[in-house]
Amino acid sequence: MKNFEVIWTKNAEYDLEEIIEYIKTDSIKVAKDIFFEIKEQSKSLSIFPVSRRVVPELQHIGILQYRELIYKRWRIIYKIENEKIYILIVVDSSRDIEDILFRRLLKNDNKYTS
Repeated sequence: MKNFEVIWTKNAEYDLEEIIEYIKTDSIKVAKDIFFEIKEQSKSLSIFPVSRRVVPELQHIGILQYRELIYKRWRIIYKIENEKIYILIVVDSSRDIEDILFRRLLKNDNKYTS
């Protein structure tokens, strides 16, 4: 069984920081728990990353290289490339994801900033 390296991009790290800062205003403990849980869930992608679903908003237009892990109310969007998993976006599932996807993934599909 091959293990993939999981790499967080700067954009994804920033997304997670913003989420944690928002949660922290209500509870520091909950914010810490969510931070570590999201990080732990993303580590699980190192084994069988292809088993997660393709991002549906992109799949319906034929873009299949982006997948997602759903953890509670957050979508962790990633791309598999050269035995590496690049975490690209962490977003609350209640947000309008299409604009974020097109702005971040399609417009800026240059190399990731990690």
